[in-house]
Amino acid sequence: MASPRLETFCCPNRDSATEFVVSFQPVLFGALSVASAALSLCLAVLQILPKRKGYRRLGQYPLPRPASSSRILFIVSICDILGCTGIVVRSSVWLGVPSIIDQISEANSTDVLPEVFCVGSAMWIQLFFSASFWWTFCYAVDVFLVVKTSAGISTIILYHMITWGLAVLLCIEGVAMLYYPSISDCEQGLQHAIPHYVTTYAPMLLVLIVNPVFFNRTISAVTSLLKGRQGIYTENERRLANEIKLRFFKIMLVFFVCWIPNIINESLLFFLEMQTDINDNSLRNIKNAALITWFIMGILNPMQAFLNTLAFHGWTGFDVDFSMQRRRELTWDSVSTSVPNAGGNNTLGTTLLYQSHVQDVKRNLIGNGQHQSDAISVLSEGNWALSVTTSSQYDLKWAGPVK
Repeated sequence: MASPRLETFCCPNRDSATEFVVSFQPVLFGALSVASAALSLCLAVLQILPKRKGYRRLGQYPLPRPASSSRILFIVSICDILGCTGIVVRSSVWLGVPSIIDQISEANSTDVLPEVFCVGSAMWIQLFFSASFWWTFCYAVDVFLVVKTSAGISTIILYHMITWGLAVLLCIEGVAMLYYPSISDCEQGLQHAIPHYVTTYAPMLLVLIVNPVFFNRTISAVTSLLKGRQGIYTENERRLANEIKLRFFKIMLVFFVCWIPNIINESLLFFLEMQTDINDNSLRNIKNAALITWFIMGILNPMQAFLNTLAFHGWTGFDVDFSMQRRRELTWDSVSTSVPNAGGNNTLGTTLLYQSHVQDVKRNLIGNGQHQSDAISVLSEGNWALSVTTSSQYDLKWAGPVK
């Protein structure tokens, strides 16, 4: 689970609220966390492996310059997988070697290995889940810029600098403030821990608040582009717009489901910290709510890895292809070059997730409306392809598996 409370737990002189939730049924909580993380990890890895029946693995790029949006979604999945790996390792060690937890609680213990493992595993989990938040934010920004400016491949290097730089900087800064002056003698007080919690939850709140705004504006821009091509809004345009809306909705739904319990739980625990006596009977309902959300977090936080892959590209199946030759032959939806048809029009099947390739092939198009089709094509999910003709008429069709 990606909660800063588990980093606070590494301090022997932890606060009463953290001690309350972490010490309640630790074996059951650890078992649920490791089971959820292991299941999510296996399914997420299964999702992104290449499949025999023509499904294209997210992140497998046969073209020299793949779209930044597809790269971002692949990196989000990798960050989630690495975060789940940290949860599996930490929970497994705590379940298999319970003496480590006891040694962490000893204020005068001379063995630093338990504390080092506690801090290291907590930082690993926080770093990769924070990076996942930043990359999710960058995805919202990227698709908005593509639609508004019809840009080619965005500056993926800039995204790397922003996401990894902020994730590492905030993680180190938060941990340094939390464990000052030392891990074995952390300063107590709510004011001392606030910077650590702010650095943890800032990227999460950014995604929860800002991403829906970017997605909504992107959908509005897409609708305007679709209507602007012919001045009408047909069933095909409506179908494509609904596909884009559904994609954004699923991404935000997964994020809300997996991380809203964290915010609720942290609010309840902060309230308990401010009380003079946490064992007061009047606080029973609040403590029960804190424990319930604590266990919900332990189950849902790791499941983001698998649920995100479902939101990105649906269920890919179990038919994994382990053949290296076949893996090299798998490609994304192929793009047909412009050829004359019987009616004298040139038809182009655009690849949905490749801005750069669209930018290359659109130079060969003759007619109006290339800007709109290029911008829209990068947002649709699955294997939906948009056939564009020089007469500015188009329809939505299933591209099918690549042979």
